Amino acid sequence: MLGKKEKNKEPTGELNVLGEGTTIEGSLVSNGDLRIDGKVKGNVTTQGKCVLGQSGSILGDIKAKSCDISGTVTGSIKVVDTLFLKASGIINGDINTSKIVIEIGGQLNGACLMGSDFSSKIDS
Repeated sequence: MLGKKEKNKEPTGELNVLGEGTTIEGSLVSNGDLRIDGKVKGNVTTQGKCVLGQSGSILGDIKAKSCDISGTVTGSIKVVDTLFLKASGIINGDINTSKIVIEIGGQLNGACLMGSDFSSKIDS
């Protein structure tokens, strides 16, 4: 119809930021990229990139297209593309990813399953 716009289901490219000193209890779901410098007590799911800053922590599972971890995660992580574990990052849980980069000093305490058998879309 004329004048009607369809809703775009693709990631918007917008950045969502959870600042230091902020705590969320419950699941966090986004179509855009996430930057978390605060604390999340619940699962995090995004169709975009999840960046966990050095002061950030997640007590729950992460599902994302790509992920950079500088803080602490206690839970499992599923990343479609690349998981980047920075030197200050700590993961206490199992990970599934296509590709992984671990800087010297990064800690992974769990099992790692790698390959290209993941779907190109994250299940919410």
